This record gives sequence, C-alpha cells and structure tokens, in this order.
Amino acid sequence: MSFTDDHNSTDSASQFTHVVNNTNAGIWEFNINTNEVKWYDGFYRVLGYEPGEIESSYHYFYEHLLYHGDKSAFTKSITERNQNNTSTVQIRLLTKHGYKWFESSSQRSSDPANPKVYGFIVNINDYKVAEYRAQQKDLWLNGAGKLAKVALWEIEVHSMNLILSKEGYDIFEISNTVTLTVDEAISFFEPEYRPQVSQAIENIVRSCHAFDLELPLRTAKNKIIWVRFKAMPIIDNLGRCISIRGILQDINESKKREVTTQNSLTLSHNQNKRLQNFAYMVSHNLRSHTGNLDFMVNLYTETDSAEEKLEVFEHIKAISSSLKTTVKHLEEIVKIQAEINDDKTIVEFEKIFKQVLCALQSNVAEVDARIDFDFSKAPQINYIPAYLESIFQNLLTNSIKYRHKDRSPLIKCYTFNSEGRVHMIFEDNGMGIDLARHGDKVFGMYKTFHKNIDAKGIGLFITRSHVESLGGTIKIESTVNTGTKFILELT
Repeated sequence: MSFTDDHNSTDSASQFTHVVNNTNAGIWEFNINTNEVKWYDGFYRVLGYEPGEIESSYHYFYEHLLYHGDKSAFTKSITERNQNNTSTVQIRLLTKHGYKWFESSSQRSSDPANPKVYGFIVNINDYKVAEYRAQQKDLWLNGAGKLAKVALWEIEVHSMNLILSKEGYDIFEISNTVTLTVDEAISFFEPEYRPQVSQAIENIVRSCHAFDLELPLRTAKNKIIWVRFKAMPIIDNLGRCISIRGILQDINESKKREVTTQNSLTLSHNQNKRLQNFAYMVSHNLRSHTGNLDFMVNLYTETDSAEEKLEVFEHIKAISSSLKTTVKHLEEIVKIQAEINDDKTIVEFEKIFKQVLCALQSNVAEVDARIDFDFSKAPQINYIPAYLESIFQNLLTNSIKYRHKDRSPLIKCYTFNSEGRVHMIFEDNGMGIDLARHGDKVFGMYKTFHKNIDAKGIGLFITRSHVESLGGTIKIESTVNTGTKFILELT
C-alpha cells in the first residue's frame, strides 16, 4: 500500500486544516524576504469576505485594507520586537462593511533560515466604539452632571462644624433637616476607607495639603455608591488653615462604566492571548507533524526493500495517529472558544458534582477514594453547565490518576463567596507537583510531570481554558508527596 492510499493520514491533515480555518482569529503568515503572504480562511471571514474574494498580498493589505493613519504603527509592530519577540497593535482595516478596529498580534520566527512573521487579527470594534461613547458621555457628565450630583461642603477648623449643601444630603439619602458632625459624615464611608478620610482631613488642617479621593460610601438607604471627595484649604495671613472647602460628587455611574470597560479590556486581552497561544500551537504542531510525515514519505519512496518499506509505513501510521489525536485536542479548544457565547444558566454545584461522580463511580471504587464536598456556602453559580461538568471531571480524574501509592485518595471540594465572586477549592492528598521546577508549566498543553503511562497533559489545559474563557482564574498550591490544591475564582 502506498502512502497516498493511507486515508488516516490524509483525513487527519485535512481535518487539521479545517480546525485552523474555522477559528475566530484571522491567522496570517508573512515571509520577510519574499514579501509572500498567506491568509487562512478565518482571516478573510473576520473582514467579511469569503476566501479568495480579495487579493492575498502584502501590497493589497497595505494599500487597500490598512487605514492610512495606522500604517506607521503596523509597520513598526512587525519590524520592532520586544524581549519576547512578539508585538500587539490596534489598527483599522477596511472590511466589506467599512473600516473596523482590530487588534493585530504577531511573532517573528526565531529561525534565521526561515524569516517569517506569524500573527492573527481579532475584531475589537465593539469595544472601541463603547470606549469612544463612554469618553463622549464622560465629557457631558463633567459639564452638566456637576449641576445635579455635586455637593458643596465646608468645615470651620476652629469649631469643626460641618456645612453641607442640599445636594450632599441627597447623596447621603437623608433629610437636610439633620445636622451632621464631621465624624458622622465620615461614618458614611465604608469602614476600610474611614481612616483614609480622617487622615486626609487631619493633613489639610495641619499641613494645608489638598486632597482628591475616590471612595465608596453607604447611603442611609444602604446603597453603596462611589463618590469623589475633594477639598482645598482656606489659609489666613499667617499661613494657617482656618477653613476647608470642597465638593462631594456622585461618580457611581462613571465608575461603573470604568469597571465595565476595564473588565471588557481584560476579557479581550485574555481572549486574544488564548487565541495567540492557539495560533502558535497550531503553527508548531503543523510544522512538527508535516515535517515528520514528509521525512517518512521520502524515506519510503527511496527504500527498495519490502521489509524496510513496511517498517517505514508503520512509522507513518504512528505519525498519522498522533496527528489525529492532536487535531481532536485542538477541536476541543476551538469548541471552548465557540461555546463562550452560549447562554449561561443558574446551575447547582452539588447536582453537577454528583452527576460526574456517578459517571466516575467505578474509578472511585477501584482506588477506594474518599470524596468530601460542601457547597452550602455557595450552592449555585451563573455558568455554562458543560464547562462546570468538564472542570469537575478533569479535576477528579486528575486526583485519582495521580494518587499517592502509599495511601487511599482523599479528595475535598467546597465553594464560598468572597468579594462578590464565587470561589471553589479542590484539593487532594496525592503525589503532588514540584512547583519550583514545573510551576510555570502546570497548565500547559501536553505537559506531564509524573511517569504515568496514561498521562496526556491535556486535562488541566482544558480546565484552565474553561475557567479563563469566562473571566475566571485558577491557581495551584502543591507539595510533593503531600498533595495538591486548586483555587478557582469562577465569577
């Protein structure tokens, strides 16, 4: 049988290309010496075109797609490198529906014999439009908003009497018939910020140092809002502060927008980083597998001995099988990115956990594992059910697989709320991991740290992808021969 008759190899390579072309990132390659450009199908689609509908060349990209005001920044991004040999720049490109904002990330090949730049583009137009609108709205708030939500206040230093305008009482949500002392006004601020406010007032009295603070306070109706608390000293002829005058401004809406914008930026950054890592993995795995296949095919055609041909062909089948497995893993990663937009729903930790335990019942019984769980402090979460099920399955399987040979597995899982976010702790008494040696690789793809023959190095990578795709974090604490703890901040 010839290599061309090996359907496994052909199908796997075709499937691998299909995975690359169906990601949401516009992946591209650029040969620095020849100016040759390669655009994967996703590159056309993020611009609104079908593959081949527009010319794939550096000249067409630079002269017809790239906004003239962004040419300098883009050129700089692919010629100048940081210490990691990577670069990211925000640019405008002409899509089928007009100019839109994209984030372009790229990395130069470290091989002098292969001077290429690999990169991808991601549409960030919605974020940029929201950012612009927020800026425009802030301009309006700075002008008109002061008339409605800014209070004037004054403290006479000698008596420490507080005078507060009606708008101030409205911000505190109390009647303006009430007489407030300075200490009573300070008590409206959240407890951890009260020392900061008291210190600021003491400093302005003692040293005439003005202050401008942004702090949360709790109104009389138990509503927490952000305010701007600003003051300047009134000084007599001897340089002493005799009065403090300032403003108290309700900035809650603008603070919400700031937090929303920052969260969107963080989410966009994390997603782009995951897409960048995926693009590099695809590039690396594609070169590795195709290189091996090319070598074996050449060896096969150059070999005359039927016995040697059979041996080489066995290697070809092994490489093909490895490629098929890699494609399956990459498909799982693409699926994670695609499911981010799925509707979240309220799910119960205990219900999902018991479902996974039921599926793994034989595995648990085989190693006599004891599993304790307590979700009473945070029983529910707004999440994608399939993600939570996958997280539980990977962590449980991981604990069973890497149990300590001298004791039965003890696995604990519990949840709690902290600072408005749901946290989950998952810990075991297994083999543990030497974090000093492997800490930066724990969640990497195909990274294994023990000699288990069934270790694949994909479970924790998938788990981190699930958690981070929804804006959460996952951390690890581990001691060799003692056990491992995972700390997840889910939402």
